[in-house]
Amino acid sequence: MKEILLLKDGEIVLKGLNRRTFEDVLKKNIKNVISPLGRFEITSAQSTIYIKPLSDDVDWDEVCERVARVFGIVSFSRAAVCEKKLEAVLETAPKYLEKQLKIAKTFKVEAKRSDKSFPYKSPEICAETGGVILEKFPHLTVDVHNPDVTVYVEIRDFGAYIHANPVKGAGGIPVGTGGKAVILISGGIDSPVAAYMMAKRGIKLTAVHFASPPYTSPRAEEKVVRLLQKVSLYAGPMKMITVPFTALQEKLRDDCPEELFTIIMRRLMMQISQRIAEQNDCAALITGESLGQVASQTIGALGCTDEATDMVVFRPLIGMDKQEIIDISYKIDTYETSIEPYEDCCTVFTPKHPRTRPVLKFVKEAQERAGFEPLIEEALQNLKITFIK
Repeated sequence: MKEILLLKDGEIVLKGLNRRTFEDVLKKNIKNVISPLGRFEITSAQSTIYIKPLSDDVDWDEVCERVARVFGIVSFSRAAVCEKKLEAVLETAPKYLEKQLKIAKTFKVEAKRSDKSFPYKSPEICAETGGVILEKFPHLTVDVHNPDVTVYVEIRDFGAYIHANPVKGAGGIPVGTGGKAVILISGGIDSPVAAYMMAKRGIKLTAVHFASPPYTSPRAEEKVVRLLQKVSLYAGPMKMITVPFTALQEKLRDDCPEELFTIIMRRLMMQISQRIAEQNDCAALITGESLGQVASQTIGALGCTDEATDMVVFRPLIGMDKQEIIDISYKIDTYETSIEPYEDCCTVFTPKHPRTRPVLKFVKEAQERAGFEPLIEEALQNLKITFIK
């Protein structure tokens, strides 16, 4: 029996004249994730993307697992393909869906007739298909409101497709359609979730990580690599740029007021990240900050941080509480890695009493007195690049 994968577009259908561009990017992203599994033909028509295998030994479970992580797809189904004849539909439906129907108690049939030349209307297709299924599986009853199995029959231009109970997709819009941005990535729970959420909005990511050896260990950096590998299952391949931050943090400790350590450190990170973003054709910065979570994430502190950069700063977690963020980290499988005890540079030289309502004038004066520019230039000359696949 011939089998394909049907993928339903999400927000793409609302893109008007740009829809074709979004679909082309989505098809390219799908091809990138499933091409290691074999050869496929990927086409689109009528708000649906069709994945047709060009060999008979396809691991459909693995294909579905990968497709489920591709942004831009609202749902997908494995489907049987048959001739556009009612007899073929009635023969294929109970045979193809036998496993689901055997263990179900209730079902219903929904039909969609996109090809209006098909001689039977949707209600007739539903009635005929439902009758055959009841004949083959007499234990079943019809429930049009909350069935265990919904059988879908779609009559389209190139054939008839039978499938059941679509799987929810990743949603969002295709990565690469929303522009490019730098994600400031630490080894904590928040920033990988922020990266995932902005990739869902079509952003192509470049990651920037700050390392402060010997205060941070090589394992801390390795942990970030593993986190990004998990994020890349959704966001696609990306570049990780590691910034040597030790000298800057030591100067911060020696030459700045202790209560302003965190604010000035964040400003330095934003300034360095902006320069890296400009070098990598990125138009925005992304952070994992949530309002009020720590002292550096109050309204006043965030205002002082933002003043350090001319770029747009996205904070997708800003209105979320910690449990909501943790729930997403479980969903994308980053939580267990994030809580490993390898600290990042944000915990180095943490002040005992950080200023929660910093005054921008005094923050800027303290930063300017310290004279960080030569060390910023030195750090930018010694960046380490890792490619995340």
